[in-house]
Amino acid sequence: MSEEFVRPWRGDPMQGHLETPVSAGLGMALINNLPAYRPGLEPSRRGLEVGMAHGYFLVGPFYKLGPLRDSEYALAAGVMAALGLVLILTVCLSLYGSVSFEKPSPQGTTDQLQTAEGWSSFTGGFLIGGAGGVLFAGVLLFFLPVLQGIGNNLFN
Repeated sequence: MSEEFVRPWRGDPMQGHLETPVSAGLGMALINNLPAYRPGLEPSRRGLEVGMAHGYFLVGPFYKLGPLRDSEYALAAGVMAALGLVLILTVCLSLYGSVSFEKPSPQGTTDQLQTAEGWSSFTGGFLIGGAGGVLFAGVLLFFLPVLQGIGNNLFN
């Protein structure tokens, strides 16, 4: 039974890698579609997509689990905390890029993200996308009662 799903990579047992439904099928298609691996994207666009996803999902834990969760300022505190974390992450990305890419990039590098300029562009896109994702999630949570009322009127 397991031989049907797990077999040597591309039929060659000497490569030392196994081909599974995740590593060869739908899983690889999903992973290859992530902004970090999608070919043809500029670094700023990669940073924008990564930042939007992270910013959008950072608001919830601060809003529901933060120290002001039972007060009327929970949403504002959650949005401000998430914005602060996006700013801290942007500083960390910038520091990583300044340390990792201070040497000139080798000639023939096709990945722009592996250069100092590309990483700086990625970091700027991350800041804009992260802040936009946080603000979008905050607006959605602020208007959630209105959206629920619209949904209840449509489906009742």
